[in-house]
Amino acid sequence: MEAGAQAAAHTHVEHPPEANVSSRVESQFLGMLLFIISEIMLFGAFFTAYFFIRVVGEAEWFPFDGFELPVGIAGVNTGILLSSSFTMHWTLEGVRNDNRRALQVGILTTFLLGLTFLSIQVNEYVHLGFAPSDNAQATVFYCLTGLHGAHVFVGLTLLAMVNVRAFRGHYSSKQHRGVEVPGIYWHFVDIMWIFVFSSLYLL
Repeated sequence: MEAGAQAAAHTHVEHPPEANVSSRVESQFLGMLLFIISEIMLFGAFFTAYFFIRVVGEAEWFPFDGFELPVGIAGVNTGILLSSSFTMHWTLEGVRNDNRRALQVGILTTFLLGLTFLSIQVNEYVHLGFAPSDNAQATVFYCLTGLHGAHVFVGLTLLAMVNVRAFRGHYSSKQHRGVEVPGIYWHFVDIMWIFVFSSLYLL
């Protein structure tokens, strides 16, 4: 009887029970969420400067002094970027259902749409006709759109790596965190652009 109790105690020490799955959060997922929270605060600082100029400072927003923002082009570009959220969702559904074709086509399409968005934005900068140092309005405009553009570039870098791995067959319905985490970031980039576009181009 005593020997049996010692054996049970020994077994308990050697093999502790596993933690409840519901109480664990994967480090990649948690890290991305914390990163997104910090980025929201960063964008918030720039939006504060923007609204300070327009509301408190009562500065005239575009168009003024012969300069205006290409609202039409930016609207089309917005549609392109938002479309990439749908293709990203298609990508995730594909990998969750072991549909490799949907995964590959979806992630490649998402990358190309994001690249198109960034290319149009760079072309917009070339033809705007004003520089960030010209006035406070130009500074805020370039800072907000440039900050978002930098995030798009980071997102494209992540999507490029996912593309390479997807076409090498690295993902499956059981192992696809490498697609989900960049997908969360990409949806964040798309949502943040809605606020940037609405504030700078429409208000």
